[in-house]
Amino acid sequence: MFPLKDAEMGAFTFFASALPHDVCGSNGLPLTPNSIKILGRFQILKTITHPRLCQYVDISRGKHERLVVVAEHCERSLEDLLRERKPVRYPSYLAPEVIAQGIFKTTDHVSSEKPLPSGPKSDVWSLGIILFELCVGRKLFQSLDISERLKFLLTLDCVDDTIIVLAEEHGCLDIIKDLPENVINLLKKCLTFHPSKRPTANDLMQDKVFSEVSPLYTPFTKPASLFSSSLRCADLTLPEDISQLCKDINSDYLAERSIEEVYYLWCLAGGDLEKELVNKEIIRSKPPICTLPNFLFEDGESFGQGRDRSSLLDDTTVTLSLCQLRNRLKDVGGEAFYPLLEDDQSNLPHSNSNNELSAAATLPLIIRERDTEYQLNRIILFDRLLKAYPYKKNQIWKEARVDIPPLMRGLTWAALLGVEGAIHAKYDAIDKDTPIPTDRQIEVDIPRCHQYDELLSSPEGHAKFRRVLKAWVVSHPDLVYWQGLDSLCAPFLYLNFNNEALAYACMSAFIPKYLYNFFLKDNSHVIQEYLTVFSQMIAFHDPELSNHLNEIGFIPDLYAIPWFLTMFTHVFPLHKIFHLWDTLLLGNSSFPFCIGVAILQQLRDRLLANGFNECILLFSDLPEIDIERCVRESINLFCWTPKSATYRQHAQPPKPVPDSSGVRSSTPFFSTECPDPPKTDLSRESIPLNDLKSEVSPRISAEDLIDLCELTVTGHFKIPPKKTKSSKPKLLVVDIRNSEDFIRGHISGSINIPFSAAFTAEGELTQGPFTAVLQSFKGKVIVIVGHVAKHTAEFAAHLVKMKYPRICILDGGINKIKPTGLLTIPSPQI
Repeated sequence: MFPLKDAEMGAFTFFASALPHDVCGSNGLPLTPNSIKILGRFQILKTITHPRLCQYVDISRGKHERLVVVAEHCERSLEDLLRERKPVRYPSYLAPEVIAQGIFKTTDHVSSEKPLPSGPKSDVWSLGIILFELCVGRKLFQSLDISERLKFLLTLDCVDDTIIVLAEEHGCLDIIKDLPENVINLLKKCLTFHPSKRPTANDLMQDKVFSEVSPLYTPFTKPASLFSSSLRCADLTLPEDISQLCKDINSDYLAERSIEEVYYLWCLAGGDLEKELVNKEIIRSKPPICTLPNFLFEDGESFGQGRDRSSLLDDTTVTLSLCQLRNRLKDVGGEAFYPLLEDDQSNLPHSNSNNELSAAATLPLIIRERDTEYQLNRIILFDRLLKAYPYKKNQIWKEARVDIPPLMRGLTWAALLGVEGAIHAKYDAIDKDTPIPTDRQIEVDIPRCHQYDELLSSPEGHAKFRRVLKAWVVSHPDLVYWQGLDSLCAPFLYLNFNNEALAYACMSAFIPKYLYNFFLKDNSHVIQEYLTVFSQMIAFHDPELSNHLNEIGFIPDLYAIPWFLTMFTHVFPLHKIFHLWDTLLLGNSSFPFCIGVAILQQLRDRLLANGFNECILLFSDLPEIDIERCVRESINLFCWTPKSATYRQHAQPPKPVPDSSGVRSSTPFFSTECPDPPKTDLSRESIPLNDLKSEVSPRISAEDLIDLCELTVTGHFKIPPKKTKSSKPKLLVVDIRNSEDFIRGHISGSINIPFSAAFTAEGELTQGPFTAVLQSFKGKVIVIVGHVAKHTAEFAAHLVKMKYPRICILDGGINKIKPTGLLTIPSPQI
């Protein structure tokens, strides 16, 4: 959108016609209210941008089918040029074919609507009437009432020269005759009665009148979109006098922001559309008792109540005052509107926001999102960073770790997912019209997907849903449509309602990263492995809860499949998904496990207190989840989880690393890409699914063990040593081999608890020299090492039974460590 400049924002309201309450559509569902239909169709108007057109900004739906439209508003209009004070009377400008159509009413109560004749050629007629009024300097049809005007317009079909008849009717024939011939010819073209003979707007542009004046105006070229193959700076020009530019922008910083941003901030600053309209008496309240009918039948039909005059159309536009917003932002300095973006190569994420906002950044997210000054700074910063995408992708990620301003969420998500290139050309090339076998299932699923949202429940929303889903199915022939894909599409479509190509591109980038091969025709092996790893994550982070759920047989297969198949979009409403995915997109494919565990921990007390049947009922209607707490705890769980503990052989293969030196990347846990590390000799090995299911605790790789123990590897294994921040050990290695094998070589700092004598017959830990050490590490990561996989798995399971958290097993056992030269052999005692 263009900057606000010296324009203002205005609002006007109208009512959509109400539908009967007792009538359903052909699908058995209630009819979609007309206000929701209008709301969905209105969205495309927001995309029409031109320097000489007023910009539509927003539409909101109120009670009783009321709609309020917000648009760029200019006080000076064509009426001012005619020195008239009355509102424009729209019937005078209607084309004859529109008048002849009359009012169209749905009688069959089906979703399909009969197309109206109004279109581009009707607008050409309206343009002709406006030009005629400007030429003669007066309004037409002022002496006729509305019905007479409409009759007169329809009789123009019987005349030879529409221009002469209109001039004679209004006593301005002399003025018309004095007009230049090319102007009269233009009026005749515009006011051609039959639409089939009337020229289009493109045809009119070839007229001599326009060819003479067009050089006086700079041609408008719509700037390249953020995600396109075009060079965004191709048409960038700088003014010759830079000092004059500085003078122009120093006066009013807010006016340099887009109308969309200004309106968003106006709402945050306390702006209320309905209140503004009430203050101007556009909306008039009426005591409820005065709205009661005189007669009411059993079937609900009422009589005796006249139509409320306040529900009639009033085209008055109310100017929205920016005084309150400007007052809120009076202390914001000019530097906030033009933040300096500096290059930063550090690995630690930080924010470039003003230091004065550091205190606000620590407040709860819901408060930050409602803080006008804070959002202004964040919006401006993200706008600058996104315009420099992909060059500033790393800084976008760093700022997204702080928070993502809701207004910029759609584009920011696309940047975090790495969307690039000619997305519109790719989307347009996909056949979305040819019938496919999944059409029927898509048609069934869409009316049930997040239909509490007005935008997604509109017919326009359904049509967009259909196209995006079909585009994904058609463009991924190796995958199939599974129920839940519609829920996965919903957040992207909502945020990019007017950009289906971007919604499709985001969805296509999201699925392989987090749901790789989930949508295979036979996905049972993928789902089962995923649920098994999730079960191990529950045991790793909350052994008490894991023990209880396993004892009552409440396994993840019974509740977690819709969680992960839809990445929680089937579980939470959109406003919670937005906050959840703001963080999810910063993590790798294992982060959803942590979200799942965090949800269970919020329900922990109720789950521990109940049996199987009660847990089933609990999850059939999931209780309210504190999503901010869920995000916070998910991050904590993610940081405590070793990278390889969530290894899945059916996950997306890691991308090749440009550096082929063999040095492992020291990427932080919660990094810009969070990539899965490339496979080496020390990485985890795939094991059969049945073996994986038999193990309660997760395995970790030798790579992770070396990393967490901060050991220096010799030989051909090149892992850069890390600087120790604290002398306190991060984990404990428990070697369960017999003492003889332990003495021959063991990991530095490990303790030896032989498996054969570790536990009593009752399952309790045998008291020994290292029992106290093991207990002192309860709550930290404990790695079980041995040379028999069955023994290490059983030892870990015993500790989980004893409610030891963060227990894991070294994949490959001690044999994986031997080639590294890290085993310590104690010096012989003299």
